[in-house]
Amino acid sequence: MNRHPGGIEHTRRMLEAAALPNGARILDMGAGDGEAVALMQSLGYEAKGIDLAPLSDLVQQGDFLCSGLPGEQFDAVISQCAFFVSGDVPKALGEAHRLLKKDGLLLLSDVFFEDPAFLLQGAGFELLCQEDLTPQWREYYLEALWREDAVSCCIPRGECSYRFIIGRKC
Repeated sequence: MNRHPGGIEHTRRMLEAAALPNGARILDMGAGDGEAVALMQSLGYEAKGIDLAPLSDLVQQGDFLCSGLPGEQFDAVISQCAFFVSGDVPKALGEAHRLLKKDGLLLLSDVFFEDPAFLLQGAGFELLCQEDLTPQWREYYLEALWREDAVSCCIPRGECSYRFIIGRKC
């Protein structure tokens, strides 16, 4: 299933850019159908996912805004198109920060209505990499609207961008 721009190929690209070692512990926040979790496991990572409404046995049911998982246990957290629709991006970033080990990586692709660097810094992350993928997101979202498959959410007014970000826990 393609629940975010670029689908599984974008997930691969995020993982390659992060250059995580084999066996790294990764949590997918907003894992949905577990497609990214399955990919990460096939690549040799120790991966698990969490989602409010899991669509696979690879994904644990739970709220990633308050996961209840022990802190500082993951080498990386990945999230694609989930933090914004959670309704509380700062809280999602805070939970990711809590779950990451020292120097752990956040791999994030999502919609932003404010400067992502400012949000990440406020949550205790150093911005390592940022790429604007807004044109791809617009194409993806328009196609989802035509398929009547788009996520309904309250969109704030203002400039919108879709970014791929890698941040390191400070």
